[in-house]
Amino acid sequence: MNTNHFSGVFTALATPIKGGAVAYADLEKLIAHQLAGGINGLIPVGTTGESPTLNQSEHIEVVRATVRAVGGQVPVYAGTGSNSTSEAMSLTCEAERAGADGFLVVAPYYNKPSQEGLFQHFAKIAECTEKPIILYSIPSRCGIEISVEVTARLYEKYPHVCCMKAAEGSCEKVTEYVRTLGTDYAVMSGDDGLTLPFMSAGARGVISVASNLVVSPLVEMVRAANANDFASARVTFLKYFPLFKALFLEPNPVPIKYALKQAGIIASEEVRLPLSPITEATRAHLDSLLADLGLV
Repeated sequence: MNTNHFSGVFTALATPIKGGAVAYADLEKLIAHQLAGGINGLIPVGTTGESPTLNQSEHIEVVRATVRAVGGQVPVYAGTGSNSTSEAMSLTCEAERAGADGFLVVAPYYNKPSQEGLFQHFAKIAECTEKPIILYSIPSRCGIEISVEVTARLYEKYPHVCCMKAAEGSCEKVTEYVRTLGTDYAVMSGDDGLTLPFMSAGARGVISVASNLVVSPLVEMVRAANANDFASARVTFLKYFPLFKALFLEPNPVPIKYALKQAGIIASEEVRLPLSPITEATRAHLDSLLADLGLV
């Protein structure tokens, strides 16, 4: 499978919420902001999109609304992971019917399957679709990571399981992916603050939280890095690095939704329980950063 389209900056979209309900008009504004900034792809209903607290109807409607707003300008990869294999299969099939171009599937969380269990889980999902699947390894949230061996087995048997969102915090792991799976397999950073280190090891870009707000500078940064102009890319990376860190002072997506509201892109910073509103200390820190960066 051609994986050239897995390159650049893909935004892990926040899901605007107001009065307890998904704010679809604000979602459209957020997507328009992405397209205007030259984003390379969009990923709705991942962790940043509060997928754990969206019901299945909302989940699929957010995918449908994103596909409609994008209008084919960039690919839309829907988050369809679950710690239940049958639920992940169902979400994948429904998201495909809603028009998704592919899927982001996180490692099952809480039940901590073995690596063989992971292989069987992802295999069942891969058999539901012929569209590209991005695996998502994030042990800080899931308690397990996806091994390089399992990733390679899946890629060999299911060539459309062709991309890894690497959020293990390890350049060594990224290097192992690239050395073992080859340059046709796509690796994307799952952490804004590690984008350039990961790209130096062979990653092609980032699935980003910060790009909800900062679009064109990050797109240009990654384009420069992919052109081996790390000197130019480093200037942007260092400029926005304090923002990358600040966006994770509290659980994602609490800080990014506050920043989006302050920038006038969405009307409400509301999140659903068990996430709680942003603290005053983080508000003050973000307000100062946003002003310094000219984002408000």
